[in-house]
Amino acid sequence: MADGSNRQTRITSSHWGAFEVDVENDHIVATRPFSCDPDPNGIPDILPAAVHHRSRVARPSIRRGWLERRDPTGRGTDDFVELPWDEAFDIASQEIERIRQAYGNEAIYGGSYGWASAGRFHHAQSQVHRFLNCIGGYVASFGSYSTGCAQAIMPHVFGVNFLTYCYEHQDGWQTIYDNTETLVMFGGINPKNSKVSMGGVTEHETAGWLNRFVANEMQCINIGPQRTDAPDCCDWLPARPGSDTALMLALAYVLQIEGLSDTDFLDQYTVGFDRFLPYLMGDSDGQPKSPDWAAAICGVAPEKIFELARRMAKTRTLITVAWSLQRAEHGEQPYWMSAVLAAMLGQIGLPGCGVGYGYGAIGGVGKSLIGLRGMTFSQGENPVQAVIPVARIGDMLRYPGQTYDFNGKRNTYPDIRLIYWAGGNPYHHHQDLNALHDAWQKPDTIIVNEPWWTPTAKRADIVFPATTPYEREDIGLESLFHMSN
Repeated sequence: MADGSNRQTRITSSHWGAFEVDVENDHIVATRPFSCDPDPNGIPDILPAAVHHRSRVARPSIRRGWLERRDPTGRGTDDFVELPWDEAFDIASQEIERIRQAYGNEAIYGGSYGWASAGRFHHAQSQVHRFLNCIGGYVASFGSYSTGCAQAIMPHVFGVNFLTYCYEHQDGWQTIYDNTETLVMFGGINPKNSKVSMGGVTEHETAGWLNRFVANEMQCINIGPQRTDAPDCCDWLPARPGSDTALMLALAYVLQIEGLSDTDFLDQYTVGFDRFLPYLMGDSDGQPKSPDWAAAICGVAPEKIFELARRMAKTRTLITVAWSLQRAEHGEQPYWMSAVLAAMLGQIGLPGCGVGYGYGAIGGVGKSLIGLRGMTFSQGENPVQAVIPVARIGDMLRYPGQTYDFNGKRNTYPDIRLIYWAGGNPYHHHQDLNALHDAWQKPDTIIVNEPWWTPTAKRADIVFPATTPYEREDIGLESLFHMSN
């Protein structure tokens, strides 16, 4: 649509939703919410300033110390020299080939953790991995900072890929509305987090559904240290950070001592409860996991724990667990224990009951939809078999050749000499940034494709400018349609 000048209005998609964009003389001048979004957010408001910000990478740039002396130190403090595209391409390609010939493709880390674009063609991870596969492969990463512990433990608990479980096996909001009587939210369900989704989200509806749940007389209980992790309409049971597993154990203890456990379900559908029970009751370690024991850890009064356990057993109950609970040391424990607690209730498989993960963590979880398959950019095959857990990048760079345990196996860190990073900013995700900064000085060369001078770009040796998703055409997978409930 045009208004008689050079201004045009288009509808585009993003990780945080669809919105209208006004473009004038190739510049984004304004944005507006998409009219069909029931609860649009204000994130796109910053785009006109961000896309044309002075921090954009304008030309191919090479860090001076690396260009003049191939010195890997000084990343983060050195200045950069701008070069013509052809010259920068030649330097980068020659360095990649030097590393391949001297050390093999096992010395290249294909770092691309991050979203970068909601589109399928300009998906940075697919593009850089395809490129590296075409020249012999790279060391890859497993999992994400968002769900790393869950991705490792839950396939052993449920026998299914964790993200597949989140998106394809959990109940949608309508099913929860129709069937659930008690919603127990460990870590809450925070609508602000559901503003975004990996492939984009057009209908922001999490907050609306929670309000409807309460209006439908569902008891919604936010368990965690922050009242704001669920809307004000929900009840709040304050608990200390990191104490969720202790509280779940105490709830399980009450179910067991009061004869509220569904023994038929446990016998028919689970394996291992006989090994768990002695620990729960204190027979194996001398410490019953009673409400009195848990109260000292989580700060929830024993009588509150008894009351909640009884309600969960006597009503149709859905336990939800935020992704944030497993982003910590021993993060697998609340996820594993939530599955045990749900199994003891015996309601797994009933509509609106059982246990679910990631509601409110991202826009797609909870939506009743079928994802259209296909429309992905082929990455080819990676001949290199080495894979590290994504959050171990610092350890990998610091300790090449050292062994480590992960997911039941012992592996060895590769000796990485070159990092090629496109789409993402590890300095936005990683836990110990000072340690990552020190480890980042180890490789011979770091190449980054980046629209802005982010902390990662400033710590690279070769930086190639990249467009933002709002300056290029792409293919999206927004055509997701509702299932009947």
